[in-house]
Parts: sequence; structure tokens; C-alpha cells
Amino acid sequence: MERLLHYCWKHKIFPLGELRTSDGHLVEVIDPGLHNRNSGPDFFNAKVKVNGTLWVGNVEIHQKSSDWYLHGHHRDAAYDNVVLHVVAAIDRDVQTSAGNFLPQLQIEVPQKVQDHYQELLSADNYPPCYRIIPSLTRLTVHSWMSALQTERLEQKTEAIRRRVELCDGSWESGYFMTLARNFGFGVNGDAFEMWARHIPLSSVGHHRDDLFQIEAFFMGQAGLLELPMIPERYHRDALNEGYFTKLRNEYQYLAHKFSLQPMDGNQWRFLRLRPQNFPHIRISQLATLYYERRASLSQLVECTTVEELNNIFETHVTPYWETHYTFGSTSCMTEKYLSPFSKNLVMINTAIPMLFAYGRHLMKESLCDRAFDLLEQLKAENNYIVRMWRQCGLEVNSAGDSQALIQLKKEYCDKKDCLRCRIGYEYLKR
Repeated sequence: MERLLHYCWKHKIFPLGELRTSDGHLVEVIDPGLHNRNSGPDFFNAKVKVNGTLWVGNVEIHQKSSDWYLHGHHRDAAYDNVVLHVVAAIDRDVQTSAGNFLPQLQIEVPQKVQDHYQELLSADNYPPCYRIIPSLTRLTVHSWMSALQTERLEQKTEAIRRRVELCDGSWESGYFMTLARNFGFGVNGDAFEMWARHIPLSSVGHHRDDLFQIEAFFMGQAGLLELPMIPERYHRDALNEGYFTKLRNEYQYLAHKFSLQPMDGNQWRFLRLRPQNFPHIRISQLATLYYERRASLSQLVECTTVEELNNIFETHVTPYWETHYTFGSTSCMTEKYLSPFSKNLVMINTAIPMLFAYGRHLMKESLCDRAFDLLEQLKAENNYIVRMWRQCGLEVNSAGDSQALIQLKKEYCDKKDCLRCRIGYEYLKR
């Protein structure tokens, strides 16, 4: 309930009638202040008139007055500049560490706000506030979508920074790790990121002109050149074809030369995966991308149009994988090239966040602006989250929209964090 009090104070949702302190002084809220989510008073730099006198300072909010003492604020000088104590129930007077008595304002959360909040928390359907979405103004929707889009890019920027740190500050390696992760397309994302950490690019660079050696390097480090990683029914075919043996022999030479240690191949997931998403296929496409020198950060930074982005992610499998999806298993491949759908996802989840993160790193606003511009030009994703929001009446015209709505569901709806959501705010104040 205290969170609802915070919410009502922040948005000035008070019951009709005069507001008065516990000792009868009239209160007028000029500015509720800046909401503080860290240690210290709940709202900074609030402006309130008490009995006609303007006070500028901090506001602390509790369920009961006695919580002031329960939380130890009476011994903390950081709370001496509180000018008003806002509570749902006054059960005692409160003093600061300097011995000053604080004016206290008792407010109630309006019953309708309480009811709407409980509806939001208990609803099983997503989004629980769907009924008011058609009535939202265009400005409300647009401003919230823009904020969510930025929030999602900031979140991805932090993930990229962590990868760069793992790569000893190398943005080139951090980019390769991010690209690899997104070639896992969700199911194998973690495994691909682990695989990328096992790829010393400086060593691979010595053999960059030989696609076969690059593929041996990549497949070997993925732990896929071990016979137990091949289904037993394909052992004989894999050995008879010879390609598996040639790759394994080449990898053993490279492993000895560079003291390589492969990852555990059991990290890869195959259950319910379409064959074109098998790690063998995606790794072969990444090997081609690396061989053709289209997996470098410098090339990405030079892209200014969606067409140029499309070109650098244009890749295909090596000849063996045109007719196989694991060693020894023959199949008519349906995705020799990275499909337009897959390429769109790679651009959304790799290229755009990388441009934004690198722009922040270099303090080049032009790169950050380019990331937003390209995101607005890319096609929207078509997944169950996007389809759900479309059914609720929201327009989804670009990847910028779909990324914003994915952020909304994952960071607000799924976490029931309706009090920080602008749609939740509109729902509560109906």
C-alpha cells in the first residue's frame, strides 16, 4: 500500500476536499518533488504551502507515522530537511535527529485507485489494462513508446559493455560476441555467447584467408567435432563422407598450435529446433561472414542505410552444409542463406544496439541518432508479444515500435510494475 501512497503523491491524486496537517494547518501541494529510488527521503525538492508559508525541502512517505522510528529516521541527519511527513495513518508525533517536530499529512488512496490497482495485479490477461488502450491519445502513446525504445537500447548497451569488459576492453571482440549471441536466435543465445568467448580472434586472424580452417576453428571450439556429439545413427555416414574427419584433423592441428580448449558441446540445444537453426548451420554462416570480412565493427560503423546493413549480414553456409544440418545427416537445406526474417532480427538485436553503445562509448551523438533512425526504418518483429499488442489496438509500424512493446511487456507487464507504466497511470486515474 505504501507504493500506492508514493504513486498518489507523485501524481497528486488526492481525495476531493482540503488537505490539512494533523494539527489543522491547511496544506497546498505546489510540486510533489523528484521521486528518489535510492537511500534518503522519498521525494527531493518538493514545494508545499503549510498554513500559507511556502516550504521547499524533502518529503517522506510511510504507511504509519511510527514507521519513521521503525526505519531509524529519527537518528539519521539525512532526514533533517524533511518538510512534510505523508502517511496513511497517524499514530504518533515524529521528530528529526535535530529534535524538530514534523508536520504530518494524512491522505487516503482513493478507493477507485485501489480497485484499479488490484485489477492490474490480479489480471491474467496481457496486458491487464487493455480496455483503455483505444482511448489513449496519440501523444501519450508516442511519448511512452519513444521512452521505452530508448530504455531498451540502454539496457542492451549495458549488456554490450559487460561483454566488452569480458574481452579486456576490446570492442571488436565485444561486437563478435554480441553478433554470435544473436545467431543463437534465443534458444542457443547463451551457448553462442559462451562459444564466442572460446574464440581467440587474434589466433583465427592468422588463418583468415582460408575458409576451411576458419570453419574447423569455429566448429572445433564449439565442441562439435567430437564423435559423441553426432547421433549414433549418423556415425558411419559422418566418417565415410570424410568432411567431419578432415575438419577434426585440421582442428587438432590448430588446437595444438594455439593451445585451444573447446567448450562443452553439450551446451547446445537441438530439441524442437528447425534444422536451419542448428548450431552447425549458424556457425558455418558466421565462418563465411568472418572469412569475407563482414563481421568487423569498422564496417558496421560505416553503414548509414538499411540497404548497407543488409549487405554486410548477407551470408551463406559452406558447400557441405547445403545438404546437411548435422554431420552425416543428408537433407535438402531450406535456408542456405540467412533468411530476410533472420537478417532483420540480427540487425535489430545486434547492429542497432552496437551502433548505439559504441556511439555512447565514443560520445558521438551522430552514431546514436543513426541507430534510432535505422531502427525506425527496419521492419517490425512478428512475434506473440507484438501480435498481442496489435490486438489491443496499438499500431506497430517499425522495429522501433516492436522493440518498445517487447520492453513494455518484459519490464512492466511481466513484473507487474504498473505504477511506473504510463498506461498503468492512465488506467489508475480513470
